[in-house]
Amino acid sequence: MIQLKDIVVKFGDFTALNGINIHVGEGEFFTFLGPSGCGKTTLLRTLTGFIRPDGGSVHVKGTDITDRPVEERNIGIVFQSYALFPTMTVYDNIAYGLKVKKVKKDEIRQRVNDIAGKVDLTPEQLKKAVAQLSGGQQQRVAIARALIMNPSIICLDEPLSNLDAKLRVQLRNELKNMQREFGITTIYVTHDQEEALTLSDHIAVFNKGVVEQIGTPDEVYSHSRTEFVCNFIGDINPLSEGLKAELARAGAAFNQADKCYIRLELIRVNSRIHPDDVELPGIVESSEYYGLYIKYQIDIGCQKVKVVEKNNGTDLHKRGDKVKVVINPGDIMSYPAGKEGAPS
Repeated sequence: MIQLKDIVVKFGDFTALNGINIHVGEGEFFTFLGPSGCGKTTLLRTLTGFIRPDGGSVHVKGTDITDRPVEERNIGIVFQSYALFPTMTVYDNIAYGLKVKKVKKDEIRQRVNDIAGKVDLTPEQLKKAVAQLSGGQQQRVAIARALIMNPSIICLDEPLSNLDAKLRVQLRNELKNMQREFGITTIYVTHDQEEALTLSDHIAVFNKGVVEQIGTPDEVYSHSRTEFVCNFIGDINPLSEGLKAELARAGAAFNQADKCYIRLELIRVNSRIHPDDVELPGIVESSEYYGLYIKYQIDIGCQKVKVVEKNNGTDLHKRGDKVKVVINPGDIMSYPAGKEGAPS
């Protein structure tokens, strides 16, 4: 569906994107994820036509659109600020693109009403000025305005970043449901790892103008290809030299010279031992209660580790409790020291 080939973008002497290659399948929800300044929004603007790449090409459905202007690309865009007309009514904001194309009034009315229903905007809300709506409602208007043009692709640039945490979670779920309903190819830009993991079919993780890894949410989280991805996606425990030595003494097979990490939920407490497991004594230092789960910090002597356990309503550990910490060496992700390359 979308093929970004060897994309290079420079701003003066600064290389913002360096040889980006990404393929997005039709109907996919594909996320560009990374910290601020990593190049993800620059690539989105290159796809939509706001930036002309210094090298490489943009293809959609096999057609090279690198030199096509924005208005000829049939790509819907929802900006971080929504870019709505605040003094115009919701109806007029949604209808704006159709009016520019001189679509007949009856057809405009029909299409606006249809799309409004699909994004849960009421007839009463259509009559209001955009400035009278909440942030979540404005986001729906921006999405409706993009979808009403029947684009083959929709691009969303940090569309939830201006909303409070509870509304972000609610609209995140609605976004995914709408994307499934419309079956539209969606490119989503965010720095929020949780958003990327919950929404995406595939994720491209960006770092300093290059793509470190492309994969499913499980692949980038559980099988992080580089040390940057391993640290950027979710929380993780780096293994100290002392803990690596303890594991090696217990017979764990791994390269001690590597930089090693293990996810919080893969460390078990007072658990049954399996043949390859290593058990270490520890003392609970602190706990954080999140309802569905509890995060502990446990001192195992050679270092302090963070552990997440599902809350089953019983067996909660208190500060000062002596526990057994269980680690399976097969759960360790390791990377050559001093390199950003693939895992060992």
